[in-house]
Amino acid sequence: MHWFRLDSSVFTAAVYRRAKRTLDLLFRSGERYRYFDFSPQQYRDFLAADSKGQYFSSNIRGHFRFEHLPRRRRKPPQSEN
Repeated sequence: MHWFRLDSSVFTAAVYRRAKRTLDLLFRSGERYRYFDFSPQQYRDFLAADSKGQYFSSNIRGHFRFEHLPRRRRKPPQSEN
């Protein structure tokens, strides 16, 4: 799974799975959501939007079935010896 970093005040990254037609969004808060039945064109439109947050509010939130995913766990920093 390859996360695409986003230049956004709302999101940090997104990943789109074309075969499954799902969009995963990682919010700056650390929350992760998966949106279902998301077309490749909608993903291109999302990436091209000047404001990802505004596009999300107008075109994604409330328009797609979704699930809340567990937060990603970060690897602990390596200790220096």
